[in-house]
Amino acid sequence: MADGGELNISPDYQRLFRWSEAQRSRFIESLLLEMPVPPIYVIEQDEGTYQLIDGLQRISSYLHLRGKLEASHLDPPVKKGDMLQLVDCDIVSELNGMTFDDFPTALQIRLKRAFIRMEVVKKETDPTFKYHMFKRLNTGGDTLSSQQVRNATIRLLDAKFPDFVIELSKTGPFEECTTYLTQERKLSAFDQELVVRFFAFKNRRHLFKHDVADFLTQYMEDVASEKQPFNYEMEKEVFEKTFAALCASLGEYAFSFANRAKTNLSAGFSIYHYEAVTIGLQAVLDRIDIQNPEQIALLEQALKQAKLDPGFITSTTGGGKNSPGPLTQRIEFIATRLIDAFP
Repeated sequence: MADGGELNISPDYQRLFRWSEAQRSRFIESLLLEMPVPPIYVIEQDEGTYQLIDGLQRISSYLHLRGKLEASHLDPPVKKGDMLQLVDCDIVSELNGMTFDDFPTALQIRLKRAFIRMEVVKKETDPTFKYHMFKRLNTGGDTLSSQQVRNATIRLLDAKFPDFVIELSKTGPFEECTTYLTQERKLSAFDQELVVRFFAFKNRRHLFKHDVADFLTQYMEDVASEKQPFNYEMEKEVFEKTFAALCASLGEYAFSFANRAKTNLSAGFSIYHYEAVTIGLQAVLDRIDIQNPEQIALLEQALKQAKLDPGFITSTTGGGKNSPGPLTQRIEFIATRLIDAFP
């Protein structure tokens, strides 16, 4: 079905494939031993095809065995034509080292005839129900980040906002300002989560209680379903000017913290600095001309002095800072300093 185009696996969902080669191999071993496996879930689409919403790890493992998998995000990457070589099969160890082409004909036939139940969600089902079902089925894996799940699931409501977030995460000034994000964080779509954080805290901070993950998910849901007003053109302009100003002033140190001596900024990234600086800057954003070198120098000076201030350091270090009070405190600290610099 997948090879013939009858089963659709969206690119964002495909990137959630995380099973190791050992896990893939043991799943194939289970099929060959005719062990029962959980069903997969699909949504019926208008053109008669199906969209996979649960069962990605199993389906992708089988596709890899048959040389039909494209998964460039894996380490090592997998491209079509690459066939899974079984490893760590602990029941039938003779399978280790074999590919599908190495199987005796009887095993190949048994595998092709292996049965996995498929549960179909009818196309007439309410889109919101489909979304919540997809989210419920795909939030149990501890190897997936919240943003990776959001990217895949929100598309069942509408793809415009997830695409918008991904687009902005690839803009030059944003990438420069987030230089010190680790590769691991980028692979888990944390850079895209930062884009969502910017809009969520800028537009709906008053509703934030404590759980950031749920807050961001709810915000994405509401924008995608148009419950939350969102002017894409205007918001893009604000985002781009925000990061253009930060890139021109502090560059890769935009979200860095004070060094141990508290005399300069260290190479690094702090989520507390990200929230405080990006949202605090909104208080004076319309007063700043990013083409004016004097204003950019003034912005750099004001932000650097704020970051090195003992009061700000206290509000952005240690635990217990992930709640409305400390969030407001650090944002207002930056906003006040910038208002003083740009009266």
